[in-house]
Amino acid sequence: MLSFPGSLRVFIALEPCDMRAGINTLHALGADRLREDTRSGALFVFTNKRRRLLKVLYWDGTGMWLMTKRLEQGTFHWPRTAEVGQTKLELAPEAFQMLIDGVDMHGANPDISHPGALERVRRVC
Repeated sequence: MLSFPGSLRVFIALEPCDMRAGINTLHALGADRLREDTRSGALFVFTNKRRRLLKVLYWDGTGMWLMTKRLEQGTFHWPRTAEVGQTKLELAPEAFQMLIDGVDMHGANPDISHPGALERVRRVC
């Protein structure tokens, strides 16, 4: 199981991409399509059309990491676009953890009595 600090920024590419892409291609997609600096220390997450495979690009300060996860069953529950033409969505690290663990966050109802719950869900959905 992976764990991530609460300060980590996570950007999800909302449009699927070709999963044959390697580090250089995903680095270019992060810069061109997502308009973010892929060397910022954030995670950049990409998936394919079937949503069974994802790749995560991460700069650790000394080099670029490329992590891959393939589901044996089911699909990743990818976030929906909020606006027409939106290419990326920023997720809270907790939401990213739920995404890679296979939790469906569509239609989730937060416990708004818990401090900060509503703000976390706004960042997630």
